[in-house]
Amino acid sequence: MTAPVEGQLEPELDRAVAVLRAGGLVAFPTETVYGLGADAGNEAAVRRIFEVKGRPADHPLIVHLAAAEQLAEWASTVPATARTLADELWPGPLTLLLDRGPTVLDAVTGRRPTVGVRVPDQPLALELLGAFGSGVAAPSANRFGKVSPTTAEHVRGDLGADVDLVLDGGPCAVGVESTIVDCTTDPPTLLRPGGVSVDRLVEVLGSPVRTEAVGPSRAPGMMASHYAPRCRVEVVDEVAMAEVRVALLRSQGLAVDLLAPSVGVDDYARHLYGWLRDADDRGLDVLVAVAPAGDGLGLAVRDRLSKAAAPRPTVEDAG
Repeated sequence: MTAPVEGQLEPELDRAVAVLRAGGLVAFPTETVYGLGADAGNEAAVRRIFEVKGRPADHPLIVHLAAAEQLAEWASTVPATARTLADELWPGPLTLLLDRGPTVLDAVTGRRPTVGVRVPDQPLALELLGAFGSGVAAPSANRFGKVSPTTAEHVRGDLGADVDLVLDGGPCAVGVESTIVDCTTDPPTLLRPGGVSVDRLVEVLGSPVRTEAVGPSRAPGMMASHYAPRCRVEVVDEVAMAEVRVALLRSQGLAVDLLAPSVGVDDYARHLYGWLRDADDRGLDVLVAVAPAGDGLGLAVRDRLSKAAAPRPTVEDAG
């Protein structure tokens, strides 16, 4: 069932809290994408997230909190860099990777020694988290590896009855997932670009941030292929665009389209996943995407496009 955007929100929030406390799944809006939430302290509920998404069990989840004051419940230590980022940039599209506390479930962290936490900047999400009173583990509310949802309608189309309740907070304001910063390294390491730019991180910290992550995947969104529609995605830049001459003719006609919107980077990020979904709805074989320039959200959009365009793993690869 889907909660309305307006009207009976208080009863729906009460119901959403009840669903979470009973071990159910609630899809809810954040400023980035819609999340598929479960009580982060309930192992059976967390494992149901993986079952519904088809997500590998070793792929960690992000714990969403109502306020930075809850950090001590989830992290064994909070370095000064993490505290500074939380104080300045939460609520906001920023996830901090920290050494996990002793009670954090292996199911949440993928058995890793770290946990990702964030405070979202979305009124309905903050109301839900505040009323629930504890952490909510929530990856994007879609099947694993596919295009993330930025509206409640996307969630319904992807997950259907597999989610117990959908809170509809309207379209997401940012449209791509949060920036992830590993605060267990010195200096902190950018693991995934998102709504908070590297320049902003450096400005807040007053010191450099490492931008080349090494080693195995330590956080969501670090796989080579991710955020992918069914159609093939080809990415070009503005310079190469002048040389693009693509057409695929088949019996049904032209099956190639071009994604080169005349919008700013904020709008590009906000609508990106909707455009990728639209390409599939139109039955395209190939989508040619012109990547935006710049850092910040431009970097985040290029990251998502490169993953959407990466070779898809086969069944053997996935094993």
